[in-house]
Amino acid sequence: MRLKDKVAIVAGSGQTPGDTIGNGRAMAMLFAREGASVLCLDRISARAEETVAAIKGEGGKASVFEADITNAAACKSAVEAALTRYGALNILVNNVGIGAGGDGPAHVAEDAAFDRILNVNLKGAWLMTKAAIPALRQQRGVIVNISSLASIAGATMIAYEVSKAAMNRMTVSVAASNAKHGVRCNAILPGFMDTPMAIATVSVARNVDPAKLREQRNAMVPLGGNMGDGWDTAYAALFLASDEAKFITGVLLPVDGGMSTRVG
Repeated sequence: MRLKDKVAIVAGSGQTPGDTIGNGRAMAMLFAREGASVLCLDRISARAEETVAAIKGEGGKASVFEADITNAAACKSAVEAALTRYGALNILVNNVGIGAGGDGPAHVAEDAAFDRILNVNLKGAWLMTKAAIPALRQQRGVIVNISSLASIAGATMIAYEVSKAAMNRMTVSVAASNAKHGVRCNAILPGFMDTPMAIATVSVARNVDPAKLREQRNAMVPLGGNMGDGWDTAYAALFLASDEAKFITGVLLPVDGGMSTRVG
């Protein structure tokens, strides 16, 4: 019960269909197991409903909120829904992210893809943060941003890499500007994760069989030669959202099986 009586919004708590669990669903489920009431926000409500059903099946508290986080009014409505349904807001997780679809190295990436990816990955997270901060200040709450190891490494997805690098900077900026109000803000930088979105997106973009892609990605992970999964992200987020991390803010935490040790 590390989040007993807390209220969390997990933005991006649905997931791409697949046979593994995504970061958003894992975080929402784990937060509920640890005592939080969770507002499961997603652009596709049916996916969030699956997450809520899983939480309620375990006896947890959760509800669905459908929203496009690139819309400022929708972000404000999500925060208002959390306050109306649960009476407070203690935790915001910014987990919405997209890639591919015209992204690539700087010399071939498409203009429309660059704009779309930054609009979702960066501006969407900022709009949710902006909407949530007044309520979070009242509770001395927490923001957990889901960035990526691609924010500090990589050379094949310029828009995605830049969007996540900017999220890192946003994390530190929000931490610094809200510390006096007791609001903490940290980011998690997942490395190779065996999640539906990662495998499905990359396998299609590279025209590689998913099983072969898993084999390739596993071989690149120093720790044990295996990718992480959504639960690895979720447990890191749980720690950062809990009072155990009450003196931690502005941190960029790699959850990557040691992949970041190879940078540089």
